[in-house]
Amino acid sequence: MHVHVEVGADGRLSLPEYLMSGSAAYFKVAERTKTVAEIAAYYRERRMAAVVFTVDAESATGHPPISSEEIAEACAEHADILIPFASVDPWRGNAAVRQARAMIERYGVRGFKFHPSVQAFHPNDPMVYPLYEVLAEHGAIALFHSGQTGIGAGLPGGGGIRLKYANPLLVDDVAADFPDLPIVLAHPSFPWQDEALAVATHKPTVHIDLSGWSPKYFPPQLVRYANTLLRDKVLFGSDFPVITPDRWLADFDTLEIKPEVRPMILKDNAVRLLGLRDRDA
Repeated sequence: MHVHVEVGADGRLSLPEYLMSGSAAYFKVAERTKTVAEIAAYYRERRMAAVVFTVDAESATGHPPISSEEIAEACAEHADILIPFASVDPWRGNAAVRQARAMIERYGVRGFKFHPSVQAFHPNDPMVYPLYEVLAEHGAIALFHSGQTGIGAGLPGGGGIRLKYANPLLVDDVAADFPDLPIVLAHPSFPWQDEALAVATHKPTVHIDLSGWSPKYFPPQLVRYANTLLRDKVLFGSDFPVITPDRWLADFDTLEIKPEVRPMILKDNAVRLLGLRDRDA
């Protein structure tokens, strides 16, 4: 449920070089940038589907994004493996709304990635509500980064990235105001793990993906809820390329997850959320 496209067809990186380099150092990865075609080949070798996206944060960073249209078109060539999400800059107002509608109606994306820390916006800011209205109208998924981020970590001033935007309680307002909008809180939401669990148990449409952390570092309360109250709302994600699915799955194998819950987390919950048919899955 969580794979980043970090280089476009023209070689442009998804974020400024200083943020990309800092993130690579934080996650201790040497070679990380993958094109859509390379991602497709990587996941096809593993007989694994992947939700892919970039982050459009041009207003906050001044860095032109990789085109979500380009990503969606490339994913269409690998529809057996890749499921496209889009990203729009929430600061672009009506232009972002028009782009979101086009991404759904013309390009068939199934959801949108929001990174409040990098895009520098509060998820419950009313300026973003017209954008959510388009998503809710079409049943598209809103996937929000939550908690601390490796982007900017270790850089002076955290690269200017502010963590406050990624508190999952801000998404609680969105879930209350758009009760039909499917929402995913991405990552174990350190330092707001309990807040994320509270939102996901209280709001029927809110899910949690497990990307961005090795499972061996998961907070115990997250594991407990994944086994019980949230067993049908927790989703496998790696955060590739900074964490590979191979490493994530190897560590997940050692986690005390009930046998009947494992396939729900690894596949069944995502199939239902994404509206996939059996033959698509």
